[in-house]
Amino acid sequence: MPFGDGAEATRRAVEHLGYVQIDTINVIERCHHHILYTRIPAYERAHLQRAQSVDKSVFEYWTHALSYVPTRDMRFFTGAMKRYRLSPSPWFGSVAQKDVRRVLELIKTNGPLTIRDIDDEVLVDKVHPWASRKPSKRALQLAFYTGRVTISARTGMLKTYELTDRHFGWETPPKPAPERDIAAYLLDRALRTQGIVSLDSICHLDAPRKPAIRRLIEAKVRRKELLPIALAGAEKIEHWALPEILDEIFEPASAVHLLSPFDPLVIQRKRLKLFFGYEHRFEAYVPKEKRVFGYFALPVLVDDEIVAAIDLKTDRQNGKLLMQKWTWVGRGTPRRHKRRIEEELDRFERFQLG
Repeated sequence: MPFGDGAEATRRAVEHLGYVQIDTINVIERCHHHILYTRIPAYERAHLQRAQSVDKSVFEYWTHALSYVPTRDMRFFTGAMKRYRLSPSPWFGSVAQKDVRRVLELIKTNGPLTIRDIDDEVLVDKVHPWASRKPSKRALQLAFYTGRVTISARTGMLKTYELTDRHFGWETPPKPAPERDIAAYLLDRALRTQGIVSLDSICHLDAPRKPAIRRLIEAKVRRKELLPIALAGAEKIEHWALPEILDEIFEPASAVHLLSPFDPLVIQRKRLKLFFGYEHRFEAYVPKEKRVFGYFALPVLVDDEIVAAIDLKTDRQNGKLLMQKWTWVGRGTPRRHKRRIEEELDRFERFQLG
């Protein structure tokens, strides 16, 4: 087990991956727990809670989506926080700075709080009848994006906010990394987690950074620190790898994994198809009659092949994991794979309902 056991394994897994995405869909286990369970056989939800709230080795912030990120990498995100202060997103255009100050004062005086702890009568009322968000929620969100508060704990999707400096015990926050260091960080993270990288895989949903990262790659190629890689069937797409990667002999692990649709292996659809020959469809927002795999299908990785997509739903009231649809893909067959997948489904059900 590369990450070990216990709460420390969660920290090591998040540090290796660079981020673990958070999502609100609750058909089965929340994706952040699911992603960690996939990589840590003995994972428990309390391990992530400890890492966030006690050890403070991970924190929540935006990557390509809201994610858990290693606290050791904080300096690569404080620049974005500063930019939000100087130029807030139009999304927060209606948030009055006085509301942010009031929310910050409430936390400073009363300690960490959730949105349920705030009486919105102390803030400006909503302008539009259809704007169901509490003004305090928007103020908290802006304070979060600007780094003034952090999410110190999470119960389900209910977040507890604390002053960032007080949560981490800082007198001053980490100094923002310069752009050249951020480019190097993104490249190193991709090489660590992906092995063979492309500009698209390094800069997933972050196209503006491609020119800087390309320059960095070209410099490393000249120094022979990176090698260009040609992949069969994708010769026109530039890929690179560390020289030592090419010297390693990889034996596929004998394992079965039910992958979250938000897993780092799955979220980059083009890369997934290139390496596994499987084109995943996330169909939660597709009309029922047009779905192929199902509402919340999970790709099934057996050894080094994706062989099925299984649509599951947790019936928490009756303590069951419901099979909605099972679709064989690639070279998946009942004779070769069904028994092993069913064994993993049993283990996954115990995790879901444990």
